[in-house]
Amino acid sequence: MSYLAKNYNRKKIAFKHGKGSYLFSTDGKKYLDMLSGIAVNSLGHAHPKLVKTIRDQSKKLWHVSNAFEIPEGEKLAKKLCQKTFADYVIFQNSGAEATEAAIKIARRYFYSIGKPNKTRILCIRNSFHGRTLATIFASGSKKMTQGFGYVGGFDHFDFGDHKSLKKKITKNTAAIMVETVLGEGGIKVIPDWCLKELRKLCNKKKILLILDEVQCGVGRSGNFFAFEKSKVKPDIVPIAKGIGGGFPIGAVLMNKKVAVGMIPGTHGSTFGGNPLAMAVGNTVMDIVSTKKFLNNVKKSSRYFFSKLNKLKEKYPSIIKEIRGRGLLIGIQLQTDQTKFIKKLMDNKLLTIRAAENVVRILPPLNVKIKEIDLALKIIDKVCSEIK
Repeated sequence: MSYLAKNYNRKKIAFKHGKGSYLFSTDGKKYLDMLSGIAVNSLGHAHPKLVKTIRDQSKKLWHVSNAFEIPEGEKLAKKLCQKTFADYVIFQNSGAEATEAAIKIARRYFYSIGKPNKTRILCIRNSFHGRTLATIFASGSKKMTQGFGYVGGFDHFDFGDHKSLKKKITKNTAAIMVETVLGEGGIKVIPDWCLKELRKLCNKKKILLILDEVQCGVGRSGNFFAFEKSKVKPDIVPIAKGIGGGFPIGAVLMNKKVAVGMIPGTHGSTFGGNPLAMAVGNTVMDIVSTKKFLNNVKKSSRYFFSKLNKLKEKYPSIIKEIRGRGLLIGIQLQTDQTKFIKKLMDNKLLTIRAAENVVRILPPLNVKIKEIDLALKIIDKVCSEIK
């Protein structure tokens, strides 16, 4: 009997340790992990530099209150700002917290400039921004919000419906918030031209652009941020997942303009920015932000997509489309993906579902070509069996 509440439909499998792109179950089986804790283990399992960082920092200091300066956090914030569009950072513990903070920052900005009625955030229907009360209503999914009352302040438009988007902007709209690549929503990439148009629209309407890069950011796309390819500069960007390499870290990045509203007392997090998390974040940042590392992600991605598209040609009755960018990959199937994912797991390959019958593949960013080849071999085998 488990004393855990039943809010997860857990697979009947547990792991005792991991190494690189592999996980080892309690019953001694070896699995190729193309899930990475849902884009979290950006450097795989038990990366030696992360292990050393945690060991060294744990002997010094784990936690102090944000009532004091935290040098490790100052250091990571500086690296993030120097690498990106941002001027300021607020650290959190998760993606949902970071997105929640992004919503607060947008609303507080307009309050601070004398426009307190500008509070509404415009989002894509059936996107995913987290599981707090506010973020589930931001996501615009009836399934996610069912039974949780009502949290107002959010309007929605359908993915790709530009006319609807423009019509939904009112005098009370504060920001447009979208995932640069929709993860849970089916690995759907917002095209560069569209991001440029969103920026122009926000400028014209004098509202803010929030790009949620919790899943697609921190090197996952082959760029440090997925939006960088479009040359667009957002106002606010929540991140999490990959920045901790498996350690819980979230952050919200913002430009100088919107940061004006965030005065003492407007937001806080007891554990956000703790020394242990920040030490890990600094090590991850030093590895994943280099040009060499990001170029290798692009190289691995090109190889993976090329081979997957050949499988699509080989099995057109099974594979409908290959989606994504970088190492955020979706295999859209012609039918429900449940059986397919189960067969992959039976063959010791771990993946996860997304909307629109998509099988999500999220390997560590330092995945080896031979590991990609093994994943492809298993996918090919499962396709042949289902066919």
